[in-house]
Amino acid sequence: MPVKINSKFQFKILNFKFLIPILIFEFYILNFNCYAAPCYGTKMPERKEIFIGGQSHIIFKRYLEGDNGKIKSFQDFFLLSYGAFDWLSIDLKGGAGNIKQRPVNRANLGYPYYLGGGYGFRLRLYDDKNIKAVCGFQHISIHPETIQADTGKNKAVLDDWQFSALASYAFKKITPYLGTKVSRSDYIHWVNGERNRVKSDTDKSIGMVVGMDFDLAKNMWLNLEGQFFDGEAMSASLNYSF
Repeated sequence: MPVKINSKFQFKILNFKFLIPILIFEFYILNFNCYAAPCYGTKMPERKEIFIGGQSHIIFKRYLEGDNGKIKSFQDFFLLSYGAFDWLSIDLKGGAGNIKQRPVNRANLGYPYYLGGGYGFRLRLYDDKNIKAVCGFQHISIHPETIQADTGKNKAVLDDWQFSALASYAFKKITPYLGTKVSRSDYIHWVNGERNRVKSDTDKSIGMVVGMDFDLAKNMWLNLEGQFFDGEAMSASLNYSF
């Protein structure tokens, strides 16, 4: 059922027909630059509806503070979203991922693929005909296997989280969306039991989100998402509603 908010809070949304060339350019030319957890887009389950899917998320590069260099991660998840209300979606995920750290003037560290998961929620702000707007919070935590390196026993955890706001315009088979987010990644690192938390570069915490939903069948769609200005990554998922 269409949801309208009080006119006091309504905002003017640009005609997305003029944004299609920009979306295509950003998606294929800017190399899907992004950080943090995927935003899922503006397609949300209605009350008591369930979405399931499979998602791959690749962080090509995220810079850390100080001389800690950068990290990379490849992640695979099973997705589950539940419509608690028409305006609220609870988003859960479980799977696995790895971490690769490239510090400055120190040996690289590669943590093998192991357990990971995440959670979040989305709020429907506006829904009227072809235009939708949502905001949300997403968090991912990756716990790869412990390794033995020259420095001794090394253990790591990658924590990603973000707040996002998105708006979309639906065409017949495709729904592009555009938005912004504030994100942060923490690389938690133990060497022989001694713990250290390294934050991502605070100068690169605000980014833009570009995504598209492609309808494949009545209850099935493909989501592609990229985020840029604050890093380099992308995500893709195949989803089903029932």
